[in-house]
Amino acid sequence: MASESGASSGEYISHHLTNLTLGQRPDGSWGIAHSNEEIAQMGFWAINLDTLGFSVVLGALFLLLFHWVARRVTTGVPGRSQNLIEMTVEFVNNNIKSMFTHDSKTIGPLALTVFVWVLLMNVMDLVPVDLLPRLAELTGVPYLKVVPSTDVNVTMGLALSVFLLILFFSVKQKGAGGFAAELCFHPFGKIAAPINFILESVTLIAKPISLGLRLFGNLYAGEMIFILIALLPWWIQWTLSVPWAIFHILIIFLQAFIFMVLTIVYLAMAFAVEEH
Repeated sequence: MASESGASSGEYISHHLTNLTLGQRPDGSWGIAHSNEEIAQMGFWAINLDTLGFSVVLGALFLLLFHWVARRVTTGVPGRSQNLIEMTVEFVNNNIKSMFTHDSKTIGPLALTVFVWVLLMNVMDLVPVDLLPRLAELTGVPYLKVVPSTDVNVTMGLALSVFLLILFFSVKQKGAGGFAAELCFHPFGKIAAPINFILESVTLIAKPISLGLRLFGNLYAGEMIFILIALLPWWIQWTLSVPWAIFHILIIFLQAFIFMVLTIVYLAMAFAVEEH
């Protein structure tokens, strides 16, 4: 808590919302930033080590868990881990079948990866806000944000990856000319091509922006509420943190689900070839 460490409420909140950042200092040397001022001076090429580290670890955990279960799969009575994995795969497949009517070997693995990886990153929001940052401080690490999806770099990186796939499959399925015609000739026909292009371009660009910012905003707000609760006396913390954590489980799952569903929908639109 802030009162226990001697920090003000503002300093406590700022500390918990600051990433462990590696970058180039004004003197040309590379190192870990120890203040928000140093982070601002490092500019665009600064790297959030905690975000990158937790994202990679959680992604590896996803791969290892699914690989471990797949190696031990049985046709008899399945264990709890196999049941969980099968339920997850079936859940993703059912959503794909209801929204994606085209033939593609990409959409299944992509949707499963997006859903599970985002879910694992979101679940980190349930770790007590002081636990890992306090342990990191004991080892000399000045900052540590443990929820990758509260970093806009991660959410927008995922969204831009989906956006690139949208562009790739749009051109692959419709051809460069067909995709250009889709942007220029709808919804008002060829005579209003400039207006159509502006409207369709805005709609296209809005997809990754809304996809990334929606996930970031919801998880950032949830983390902020946990931090504010941690500023209260301990006997109030338990009264508020447990109900909020239970409710937040729904948000964690829902945001991963929405990200997966929108990915499927956007790719289904990219695959769709319409003749007018």
